[in-house]
Amino acid sequence: MLVHHNIHQLPSFHQAVITVGSFDGVHLGHSRLIRQVIKLAGHVRGESIVVTFDPHPRNVLDPQDGQIPLLTTMDEKIRLLDAAGIDHLVIVPFNLEFSQISADEYIERFLVAHFHPRYIVLGFNHRFGTNRAGDIRFLRWKGPQFGYEVSEVYGVDIDGETVSSTKIRAAIIERDLEKANKFLGHPYLLSGKVIKGEQVGRTLGFPTANIRINTVEKLIPPDGIYAAYAWWQDARFEAMLYIGRKPTLEKNKERVIEVHLLDFNEQIYGEELTVEMISYIREDTQFEDRDALQNQIRMDRKKIRLALEDAAIASEGKETRKGEQIAAVILNYNGINHLRHYLPSVMAACKEAGVGCHIIDNGSTDDSVAYLQQTYPGLHIVRLEENLGFAAGYNHGLMHIDAEYYFLINSDVSLGAEVFPALLQTMQSDPEIAACQPKILSDQKRDEFEYAGAAGGWIDFLGYPFCRGRVLNVTEKDHGQYDQKAEIFWASGAAFFIRSERFHQFGGFDPQFFAHLEEIDLCWRLKRAGFKIVCDPSVAVYHLGGGTLSYDSPKKVYLNFRNSLVAIAKNERPLDVLWKVPARVLLDYVACILFLSQGKVPHILSVLRAHLDFILTLPLSIVKRRYHQMEIRKHRIKIKSNTAGIFNGSMVWDFYLNQRKSFRDIVK
Repeated sequence: MLVHHNIHQLPSFHQAVITVGSFDGVHLGHSRLIRQVIKLAGHVRGESIVVTFDPHPRNVLDPQDGQIPLLTTMDEKIRLLDAAGIDHLVIVPFNLEFSQISADEYIERFLVAHFHPRYIVLGFNHRFGTNRAGDIRFLRWKGPQFGYEVSEVYGVDIDGETVSSTKIRAAIIERDLEKANKFLGHPYLLSGKVIKGEQVGRTLGFPTANIRINTVEKLIPPDGIYAAYAWWQDARFEAMLYIGRKPTLEKNKERVIEVHLLDFNEQIYGEELTVEMISYIREDTQFEDRDALQNQIRMDRKKIRLALEDAAIASEGKETRKGEQIAAVILNYNGINHLRHYLPSVMAACKEAGVGCHIIDNGSTDDSVAYLQQTYPGLHIVRLEENLGFAAGYNHGLMHIDAEYYFLINSDVSLGAEVFPALLQTMQSDPEIAACQPKILSDQKRDEFEYAGAAGGWIDFLGYPFCRGRVLNVTEKDHGQYDQKAEIFWASGAAFFIRSERFHQFGGFDPQFFAHLEEIDLCWRLKRAGFKIVCDPSVAVYHLGGGTLSYDSPKKVYLNFRNSLVAIAKNERPLDVLWKVPARVLLDYVACILFLSQGKVPHILSVLRAHLDFILTLPLSIVKRRYHQMEIRKHRIKIKSNTAGIFNGSMVWDFYLNQRKSFRDIVK
């Protein structure tokens, strides 16, 4: 990480993604902002930048209220931000003159002039400019004028409280280090230079290192004994931390910070030492004599070893990631009727399972957003300015949602809370599983599989998709015949559970697809990298199907025929593309004969248009093929593609000529 102290001597940033704030403590709320900055910078191949202020703005604006005790010194803040993976840290001097610039000037003369940002990432309650007049809405309104976009990040809630620096300060003052460290996402730090003391501890058999904190604003916890770790020259040692005035030994009553490193015997005067505070042991007490103090210190050392052992056991196996574990995400476009009917079940299921629910609004022109804001005021809504289609809409919206797993749910799907833990368990059972889906049943005929995914998707050797429980337009009744968890080739976009890391590593959905088959294309790329796609039929969701676009509409026919050819051109081996694409085109004309016999002339025109568009965009498909191949080589886990879920025969031949109408009849 590069650190810049002069705002007037900054380099020319490329595709800058910035966040601005005090970042005192670099706590979990800040970590969520930082992860979003890094994710967006990766998406646009830009640079991640944190802009912070020194001194703390409140210590300049409200000096009469006293200095705010800081959770981190600037050196500690630099260390934590560097560990987070930020490219640049810009430290801006904060003074009264800077505080008096208007919200307009703040955007134009500060943010735009110095950083030319592609994205600005801010917390939901961020304010700026004179009298804190500027907010997220004002910043977003100015975006088109200066060419940036705004990503709004919500706070982190733990045990019903929103993480904040103020609450962490209060917890530390109350000696509640467990809460403080939980909110910070890391141990509270004390760092400084080791100075020579009276060496009284050495005479007691417990030599200590006296630490001088260089920043007077640093919040020093209350007097007492604490279990801690001490870092010296990249090595970590168990430690006993003492803060107090040594009432048994000293008469001058000067407050000191002393650290006894367990199993350590080095002279480290003048060295920098960083202490991680883990837990509070006891208060500072005056003892009768030195012997009583010595005995108590021995007892303290035993308690500290136990406390550190307990803390290590408690943290073992915990996720290091601090965002949501699962984010349920619905893409909406003018779907107010679906939201009214289906969203209540999704919201109830999310609440019961402790899962965050998010809506990506794809530039709706109906009253969807107003309805959501009024009915669900706490719902996180990512608003896109225009309808980008299913593929690009999700790509763009998911960049603003921080979670380990995404569960993409169509707006016409109902589900129960049991779906979330079941799919999560499936994913956690095998790190090679990149995505999965539940069993998808019809919302109108709940004993029957639904067209869009059924019990998991397959493809045949020519790339025609079909499902366990659905072949072409024939859906089966659910008799439990596909209730075994199984590898599949593709998971349905109607209920698509995927690791967020994999989604972004492999470029998400292809925007060229707009809608339909985009999930097959993404799963195909994941399979080429060796990953698994799985159906877990132990849980089911209920899908209306065709809610936004009828399965038999000419537009749907166009998208399916065009996107199928694009998927083959992008994912099949080069020699196979040369014969499979012509074979598919030939079979498409056979389908046109079928459409003609049914009087569906618009469908024939859709097929012809699909072929024309495929030819015109073939150069683009070739470029994307090369780009995705680089992604696959970079992130693959196996050299050979995972071919589970590919039927080596012709599903179409078996369906029409052999009259095999079910998945089990075809795949024996």
